[in-house]
Amino acid sequence: MAQALRPNTAGSLFATDDRPHPVQDAMLAVTLVLGLIAFITSFFHSLHLLSSWTGLAGIFTGLYGQWISETTRERFGLILGLGAAGIGFFIGMAHGGLFGGLF
Repeated sequence: MAQALRPNTAGSLFATDDRPHPVQDAMLAVTLVLGLIAFITSFFHSLHLLSSWTGLAGIFTGLYGQWISETTRERFGLILGLGAAGIGFFIGMAHGGLFGGLF
């Protein structure tokens, strides 16, 4: 049971293999911020342009982040950001879409 007494020595919250992942952490942060913006602005009908565009950008950054991610913790945060971005994107599309009825 010696392993039960060992402290968690991981240097970063997102790097469980004791190596830095600056690109993956940046993609995680961008995806979470875009997903949060898209999700919150989707509650307001007049902000459909912001919610749909930030949701679309969050989906693309989240997918790329999933492609290059190396740890489970990065993937977990990316999935949360992707979900929020997807919900914000689809509600923004339902409220008026990417171009707001211009086309």
